[in-house]
Amino acid sequence: MAKAKVSKEQPAMPPGLTPDSREKQLIALAVDEAEKRIRDGTASSQLLTHYLRLGSSEQRLRNEKLEEENKLLRAKTKALEDAADMKELYGKAIKAMALYSGNASSMEEDDDDYDEDYDEY
Repeated sequence: MAKAKVSKEQPAMPPGLTPDSREKQLIALAVDEAEKRIRDGTASSQLLTHYLRLGSSEQRLRNEKLEEENKLLRAKTKALEDAADMKELYGKAIKAMALYSGNASSMEEDDDDYDEDYDEY
């Protein structure tokens, strides 16, 4: 297998400072090499098939589906976080109402969150 040569047209760039930036550089170089091979007619059938699949309408639909699934997962995660926040707020509101109505003795004594949050009042 022949070594991939860096084109003399491109100046040598220093390696990325982070693993992520280094990976992006290597991917860019690989894509540039693939493009060069496709243009000069030396691309393998696997290389051509890879890029044909990337451009297919079926692949675009898969990508759209994945994007929408990611949006849905983010929305579900946010909803769960918001529900937890609301539960905490409702609990504090119920405790505050019980305190103001004079039923503080019926509240559980082991929960110190309320006392810490409202000591200054």
